[in-house]
Amino acid sequence: MIRTSRSRRATVKARSIATRAAARIARRGTGTLASHAMAHGLSHRDAASMVGTLRKVAAKLGVVGTIGRTHAGRRMRDCTRYTPIQVGLICLAYRPRKPAFKVVAARLALAA
Repeated sequence: MIRTSRSRRATVKARSIATRAAARIARRGTGTLASHAMAHGLSHRDAASMVGTLRKVAAKLGVVGTIGRTHAGRRMRDCTRYTPIQVGLICLAYRPRKPAFKVVAARLALAA
């Protein structure tokens, strides 16, 4: 496989994931913390890593989202959905170390 084709496909895939997540949040008005992170350009793996800490910060602040169910492969899974304003509030108290997480946290705080 040509290396440039692989990198181009990866770029297109990342953009489509971000666009899809942003459209879902705009349509519904809420989204999971991972959806908000992916809408601002994080990969699924990085978003899952960042969201663990965001959940702890949300519990510490007392921010409560709406409970929902989501499809996870072939099974249903419980999730908590947050509005962009709630996510912005959580991200203001979040202190990341990784530079990519710092950029996304700043974008999420500004999006609110």
